[in-house]
Amino acid sequence: MGTESIHIGAILELGGGRELQRRTRLITIHRTGSEELKRMAHSKARVTDGKVTYPPGVKEISDKISKEEMVRRLKMVVKTFMDMDQDSEEEKELYLNLALHLASDFFLKHPDKDVRLLVACCLADIFRIYAPEAPYTSPDKLKDIFMFITRQLKGLEDTKSAQFNRYFYLLENIAWVKSYNICFELEDSNEIFTQLYRTLFQVINNGHNQKVHMHMVDLMSSIICEGDTVSQELLDTVLVNLVPAHKNLNKQAYDLAKALLKRTAQAIEPYITNFFNQVLMLGKTSVSDLSEHVFDLILELYNIDSHLLLSVLPQLEFKLKSNDNDERLQVVKLLAKMFGAKDSELAAQNKPLWQCYLGRFNDIHVPIRLECVKFASHCLMNHPDLAKDLTEFLRVRSHDPEEAIRHDVIVSIVTAAKKDLSLVNDALLNFVKERTLDKRWRVRKEAMMGLASIYRKYSLQGEGGREASKQISWIKDKLLHIYYQNSIDDRLLVERVFAQYMVPHNLETSERMKCLYYLYATLDTNAVKALNEMWKCQNLLRHNVKDLLDLVKKPKSEASSKAVFAKVMVITRNLPDPGKAQDFVKKLAQVLEDDERIRDQLETLVSPSCSCKQAEVCVRDITKKLGSPKQPSNPFLEMVKFLLERIAPVHIDTESISALVKQVNKSIDGTADDEEEGVPTEEAIRAGLELLKVLSFTHPVSFHSAETFESLLGCLKMDDEKVAEAALQIFKNTGSKMEESFPHIKSVLLPVLQAKAKRGPPRQAKYAIHCINAMFTNRDTHFAQIFEPLHKGLDPANLEQLITPLTTLGHLAQLAPEQFAAPLKSLVANFIVKDLLMNDRTPGKKTTKLWVSDDEVSPETMAKIQGIKLMVRWLLGVKNNQSKSGNSTLRMLTAILHSDGDLTEQGRMGKPDMSRLRLAAACALLKLAQEPCYHEIITLEQYQLCALVINDECYQVRQCFSQKLHRGLCRLRLPLEYMAVFALCAKDPVKERRAHARQCLVKNVNIRREYLKQHAAISDKLFSLLPEYVVPYAIHLLAHDPDYVKVQDIEQLKEIKEALWFVLEIIMAKNENNSHAFIRKMVENIKQTKDAQSPTDSKTNEKLYTVCDVAMHIIMSKSTTYSLESPKDPTLPSSFFTKPDKNFSNTKNYLPAEMKSFFTPGKPKSANVLGAVNKPLSTAGKQIQSKASRMETASNEDSSSNPGSPQRGKTRLDSTEMDHSENEDFTLRADSADKDIEKPRGRKRGVTTSDDQDSKPKRGRKKASANTTAAVEPEDQWDEDNRPEDEQNSPPKKGRRGRPPKSATPSQDTPAKGKRGRKKAAPPPEDDDEEEEEEKAEEEAEEEEEEDDKSSENMELKPKGGRPARTPRRSQGLDSAESTPQKRRGRPPKSAQPPAKKPARGGRSKAAAAKDDSEEEDEEEEEEQEDEPTPKGRKKAAGRRR
Repeated sequence: MGTESIHIGAILELGGGRELQRRTRLITIHRTGSEELKRMAHSKARVTDGKVTYPPGVKEISDKISKEEMVRRLKMVVKTFMDMDQDSEEEKELYLNLALHLASDFFLKHPDKDVRLLVACCLADIFRIYAPEAPYTSPDKLKDIFMFITRQLKGLEDTKSAQFNRYFYLLENIAWVKSYNICFELEDSNEIFTQLYRTLFQVINNGHNQKVHMHMVDLMSSIICEGDTVSQELLDTVLVNLVPAHKNLNKQAYDLAKALLKRTAQAIEPYITNFFNQVLMLGKTSVSDLSEHVFDLILELYNIDSHLLLSVLPQLEFKLKSNDNDERLQVVKLLAKMFGAKDSELAAQNKPLWQCYLGRFNDIHVPIRLECVKFASHCLMNHPDLAKDLTEFLRVRSHDPEEAIRHDVIVSIVTAAKKDLSLVNDALLNFVKERTLDKRWRVRKEAMMGLASIYRKYSLQGEGGREASKQISWIKDKLLHIYYQNSIDDRLLVERVFAQYMVPHNLETSERMKCLYYLYATLDTNAVKALNEMWKCQNLLRHNVKDLLDLVKKPKSEASSKAVFAKVMVITRNLPDPGKAQDFVKKLAQVLEDDERIRDQLETLVSPSCSCKQAEVCVRDITKKLGSPKQPSNPFLEMVKFLLERIAPVHIDTESISALVKQVNKSIDGTADDEEEGVPTEEAIRAGLELLKVLSFTHPVSFHSAETFESLLGCLKMDDEKVAEAALQIFKNTGSKMEESFPHIKSVLLPVLQAKAKRGPPRQAKYAIHCINAMFTNRDTHFAQIFEPLHKGLDPANLEQLITPLTTLGHLAQLAPEQFAAPLKSLVANFIVKDLLMNDRTPGKKTTKLWVSDDEVSPETMAKIQGIKLMVRWLLGVKNNQSKSGNSTLRMLTAILHSDGDLTEQGRMGKPDMSRLRLAAACALLKLAQEPCYHEIITLEQYQLCALVINDECYQVRQCFSQKLHRGLCRLRLPLEYMAVFALCAKDPVKERRAHARQCLVKNVNIRREYLKQHAAISDKLFSLLPEYVVPYAIHLLAHDPDYVKVQDIEQLKEIKEALWFVLEIIMAKNENNSHAFIRKMVENIKQTKDAQSPTDSKTNEKLYTVCDVAMHIIMSKSTTYSLESPKDPTLPSSFFTKPDKNFSNTKNYLPAEMKSFFTPGKPKSANVLGAVNKPLSTAGKQIQSKASRMETASNEDSSSNPGSPQRGKTRLDSTEMDHSENEDFTLRADSADKDIEKPRGRKRGVTTSDDQDSKPKRGRKKASANTTAAVEPEDQWDEDNRPEDEQNSPPKKGRRGRPPKSATPSQDTPAKGKRGRKKAAPPPEDDDEEEEEEKAEEEAEEEEEEDDKSSENMELKPKGGRPARTPRRSQGLDSAESTPQKRRGRPPKSAQPPAKKPARGGRSKAAAAKDDSEEEDEEEEEEQEDEPTPKGRKKAAGRRR
């Protein structure tokens, strides 16, 4: 048996001075075989009778000597054995009896620990010296000896003990010699080894050095590696130190176990495998006390050495599929840590287990899915290569029914993204983006805050470089789009995100303005509108608080108390949870009355001159004064903080505006960092001026500095028209005190304004006039200096030079009608009408297009449009019809509509020019109808002719007209009968137009209902405001539909039914105050009257009654309460219907019998401007639809256009309205993405072109339209309904109305030749060039409204380079605007006599109609923000998703 030398450094002080390694050979004792035992017995026999021999100088050691003496003698014995080596046979024989004597019970059980320690050291050396023949033959004695040595090892615990070196010697000796290996053959070996392991794990502590640790590992590892087996008890002794509870108590024991397992991995692995097999697979938890910690142990063992679990991991795969939820959860938690560990390669090494784990993302048990989602962030951060595998599973979980899981998906992705943006792909970020529209506020908030923090880190702070900034550039737009959500919580959070993350208010002023400048320049159109809206809302709330302060300071009275309460209600609507906020705002009002200091602070805060620094001080002082240390949770204080947060000017003050102007000047001078910021200089300048223009509305006082005005003067002289326009608008908004405060600016500005008014571009001329009107006291003089030369210089021969003068004169006519009364009347009668409108000087271009860009419109047409606008502006300025000019103008406008836009009827005008003039005439009629004195003289025939423009053959005409109509109705300026015009949109062939019309109807109904709630005292104005009163107007209008020719024609009646349901579905969505019975009673009353337009015409009255029956059947089929008593007797408009004849009872049913089968019973769908919330995921092969999606297409003015306005609808649908899980998203089907026009049904088509033939779909199959430009992005857009053919709910299926093309054989139902039908409404153009033309065209059409809309913002077409228009699901390929048009509807034959004057009709309240001059002007100038389409239309931010 080979030997090696050993060095035991700890014995140098124990005497002798010689190192043990020079005298001792290491004998590795394996097991004591039977032969060795025999030799040991023989040796024992030789000394049985001999007495004990002690080393020289050592006397007998017995119980008769003192303890001290015994210790002294034992030390000498220790030294003797220490000096002996295995080759000293004589000494071995000599001291054999001493060795036996030392193992007697006297020493093993001696009470003194020093004696026991010395004896143990002797015994350890005896095993070394006598190896391989131990002098002890009895198994019991061997057990006693090793248990004794084990007990002595406990002395290692006290490292500061004087005897520690001897304990260390003992450990080192038995470790090197592997003395315990003698015990392998003993029956009680397991007990000995277990006690040894327990002792070593107990004594190890942080006072031990590396050598102690090493010897312990050596000692224990030899037992495992050289033994035949490892008992479960011994294994438990090792593994228990890995359990987290023990690990935390004794970290050194954990490290010792870890080192032992690493050393013995190969030998111990089978026993570990067996243990886990017993517990995991066979369920024998009784085999070990550690069974309940089995998963903790697996994790620790994997972290120590993955080879220890080679056979265990497949068992985990089995456990992942267990039927026990808790067991699966434990395995999932375990594998999450194993896969997610930083250096783990488990996913790559064990792909089946990884795939099985991924399957748990779809586990039925919620905590398991939650655990998987939480694991994702660690996995993304530590193993970016696994992101691809995780993406799809996270997508599914981002639509999980459980709110907590959707929330944690966001947390996981955002956590990884904040660590390093490269760790998350675009798909993962899109999941967060989608959750900003989640139904639950907690999820939305987490998504928004997550995106905001990512944006601030990588875009604002520039971490990650330009690439990272570019990757998340969409975040700023998305966050601002959320401002159009109905929830006040969402809007408040957007404001907070903007102030803290997008443009941090704590930045230094110049840095803050630079940040805002480039942010504004890089936002998309809808985000810009949202930001503008945010400032407007904050400014409005600021004014409301200022009004409250003024009311509070007034002496108390009943009137003042009512005024305070009304103002409190207005402020409450701008705070979260209005129900609770109302009480808190009342309390605040009381505090303001009682506490003068808080009142003064708040007055400073809402003052227009308040600086950003002052605002911070005021907010801090107010919150400190209202706060209470004794009340840590103070809901009242939280509400006040919300309010202060919204009204405090933390971004904009005079210093900020000055810094912003300097930044614009830098761009103009070419010294800015425009290119570095990724913004072309021209765009930066234009955006900067637009930004200043918006701020001039909300913070006009901040512009009052000479430096700012001088810079704006410089902008007026720039070549860029948009820049000059913006500068003019800023002057108009901010220059009210310029004359007295900045006279030197005024003297320079006035000549510039006069020059712009005379010779500048039309829009600049308009703004120049309004600037003079707003800024100068002697405006009449300045107006005269402009009016006279322009009036005299009008030359019809030079058409291109007419546009600016006509624009200027038109605005002068509106602002100063009395000053120029005589020349204006002459100008309108002689020049505008006779010279301009009644003459066609230049022939129009022959083209099949119905619409072209502004560049292609002839100067003559543009001049005629301005002429029409001049007439209307003049009338609006005069505001009376004493001279009968209103009648003349209305006849002129209706003549233009009657002649399709070709007033002279010489056929010289091109189709695009005619479309422009039709639109101008129709919009002019709408404008005049908003003024009560002109509304009264509009005849029914003129009203109906104007209404038919919404079915014009040109898409752009329909679009612009409907937007003008919507705006007038939203402001409660247009009479209620004009809302009925939207019923005609039911037959529009383009789904977008129908959806837009429906959205407009919903908003208008909500506005009126909200207005009535807030103004309960105006019950006498119900007739002009109550939405239900639109029904008689709709019935009358449809009864006079030119397409309704044959009274009993089924197809025509079906169209009437669709049009009526288009309005009734929204009106009947809420049965408030038994409104269904009220509508039924109204329809019944109509049948008792006659048509006031033709009371003696039996056919006309029969049509009216038939339409009434259609309405009645719709009400009966859709309502269960229609038969109840009507809450009041309805009033019918006397100008539409005669007074009911008491002797006449009309109970006849005018509908054909076969018509009744088309009325499908069902409940009206709740009308919500935002549409359905959290729409469900489509399943394979089937898409879940909801009726509410019909109204979700873009509107130019959405219900959330003004978050503080009363028209705010319901925030979200309640969960009870949903029949699906709240998390699932509404996805698009690929076959619906490219469809534009709905498939006609039930009616024979006329002769079609070959293209029409090809595009006609086959039965049972949907065919995509040729217009593939209008694709939908599934991220933010929603499909329309794909529901069963519900006759009441389904959109119209006909693409053609009126009479067929001339090539078709006329039928008996076709109108007479002289009668004009309705031309086919054409879909929008398909090519980008035409789209650009449309964008420019709308601006001119909006000129009268004084808007700055780009037409691309007002036209619902595919945005250039942006999101395509939404498309219908059921469609057929129709031609573009160039296709064969159907005859336009509703224009009487040219030979017809002028219509009889309509009886004067009232019904329009002054509260809803009367506006003074300043109000009119402000409204016009502000329309540029109010009228732009909101992101809910284009970006579909309104829909909540799960």
